Amino acid sequence: MILIVIKFPVRPDAIEEFRAKADEYAAAVNAEEGSLFFEWSRSVLDPNTFVCIEGFRDSDAGASHVATPHAKAAFDWMSDLVAEQPQIIYVDTPEVDGFGPMGEVRPRR
Repeated sequence: MILIVIKFPVRPDAIEEFRAKADEYAAAVNAEEGSLFFEWSRSVLDPNTFVCIEGFRDSDAGASHVATPHAKAAFDWMSDLVAEQPQIIYVDTPEVDGFGPMGEVRPRR
């Protein structure tokens, strides 16, 4: 699995446009054959920062993703809406195929 986490610092005047476009983009990425998950969250520390977490089956699926028309279009509109260059973490974890249960926290009810 390829695990990618990206922090997107968005211009304050572009928050609503970013949210709308990010929602459409997430739906398109989640429909890709090699996509395991693709989600956006808003930072609790900085409301102008959005965090993307994405997982792809393998590096071939990741390469296919960046070649899609919706990814290329997203890279273009994102450049108009970010306040700074996004920061990324990219990890190739061949033995993992998605999320697993967290051992330290369980529902009490």
